Amino acid sequence: MSDKRRVVVVGGGAAGFFAAITCAEQLGERGTVTIYEATAHPLAKVRVSGGGRCNVTHSCFEPRELVKKYPRGGRELLGAFHKWQPRDMIAWLAERGVETKTEEDGRMFPVTDDSGTIVDCLTQAAAKAGVNVVTPMGVRTVERAGDKTGPGDFWLTLTDGTGVRCERLLLATGGNKSSAGLTIAQALGHTIEPPVPSLFTFHIDDARLIGLSGVSLENATLSVAGTKLKTDGPMLITHWGLSGPAVLKLSAWGARDLANQNYEFTLTVNWTGTHTRDSLVRELTEVRGKNPKKQITTWSPLAMPQRLWERLVVSAGIAATTPWAQVGNAALGTLATQLTAAELKVVGKSMFKDEFVTCGGIKLGEVDFKTMESRVCRGLHFAGEVLDIDGVTGGFNFQAAWTTGWLAGQGMAAPEVTVAAG
Repeated sequence: MSDKRRVVVVGGGAAGFFAAITCAEQLGERGTVTIYEATAHPLAKVRVSGGGRCNVTHSCFEPRELVKKYPRGGRELLGAFHKWQPRDMIAWLAERGVETKTEEDGRMFPVTDDSGTIVDCLTQAAAKAGVNVVTPMGVRTVERAGDKTGPGDFWLTLTDGTGVRCERLLLATGGNKSSAGLTIAQALGHTIEPPVPSLFTFHIDDARLIGLSGVSLENATLSVAGTKLKTDGPMLITHWGLSGPAVLKLSAWGARDLANQNYEFTLTVNWTGTHTRDSLVRELTEVRGKNPKKQITTWSPLAMPQRLWERLVVSAGIAATTPWAQVGNAALGTLATQLTAAELKVVGKSMFKDEFVTCGGIKLGEVDFKTMESRVCRGLHFAGEVLDIDGVTGGFNFQAAWTTGWLAGQGMAAPEVTVAAG
C-alpha cells in the first residue's frame, strides 16, 4: 500500500470540487486527491445556474428551518447542517475573496452577479490545495479489493482503458438516470432509488391560458387532485402552461407521485391565493353593490393582472360588457369557483431551464451522514445529487452539495481507525 493516501473523486461538479478541496486541504502532504470529470467542462452546472448568476445558497441559518426545504433528505441533513450550513459556506467564500449578497426572497448570489466568480474561486482553491483535475475522463468500472467491511483498495478503469488505484473513492456524479456513479454504486452493493425529475414546469393546453404568456401572480395556491399535494407562491403563465416558484415547489414535493401519473393529472388553481369560494362570494357581492353600473371586466377588485381577471370572468360565462348589477348570484358563484378552484389538465412537463434536478439516487439509510461514507462498502463516499436528496429552488440544492461535499472531504481525509482484536 502507498505511504500516501490516494483519493479519487468521480465527478467535477459542485459537490465533487468542494469535497476534493476540503479533503486536499486536510490531507496536505499525507495524500493526493484527483478529480475525474467525464466532460471537458468541470463545474458546468455551476456556471449556468441562476441564469448565469449562481444562486450559491440561501440565507436560512437555522438547520431545523433549512431542512424543511428538502422534499427528500431533510431528516438526514439535520445533523449535517449543524456541521456545515449556509453561514459556513458564506464565510468560506469570503475568506477566498468572494463576497455574497442576499435578495428579498432569501436567495444568495455573488455580488458580481456572475457565476464565473464561483467557478473561478473553486478552481483556484482546488489548484492551491493541490487537487489534480483530469478532463475529459470518466470512470468506466470500479472493483473493490478485499472484504468490503475492512480497509482495502479500489481499482478503477477509466474511459481511456487505463487503470487507477486508490484507498478512498468519492462518487459525486449527479443523480440522473445515466449517472455513472449510480451504476458503480450499485455494482458495489448499494440500493438505488429510481431517479425521476424533481424541478419541472407544467404543460397545460387550456383556452383560459392562451395569449396570457408572461402574466404572473404574486401568490396562487395549487393542489393536485386525488393527492395531498398542495403549495402556494408566485406563479407565471407561459406559452406552454404554468411555471414559477409555486409550480416548481409542487413539482419537487410531488416528484415521484407525478412521475407515477406520467405527468398527466388535474391541477386545481386558486388564483387569489387566500380566498375560499364563500369568502370570495361575499367580497364580490359587496363589490357588486358598490359598483352596479360598472362593467365587470373594467377593473379587477382582486390582486391579479387585469388580463387574467377578464379571461376568468368570460370563462365563467359572463359577457365582458355585463354591468355588475346584472351579474346574478348564480353567476357570481360560478365566477368565485373559477377564481378559487379552477381545474386545469396537465399533460406533460418541461425541465426548469438548465438547472436539472432529480429525486432518487443512493438510498440514504446506506450512508453515514457524519462522514458521507458508505455503510455497505468501506472507503466509498458520496456527495451531492448522486444521493437521494433534493431541495426546492432557491440555492438549497447547492447547499446540500456544499454540505455533503465538506463532510465527505473531511471523512476521506480522516486517519484510519484500527480496532484492536479481542
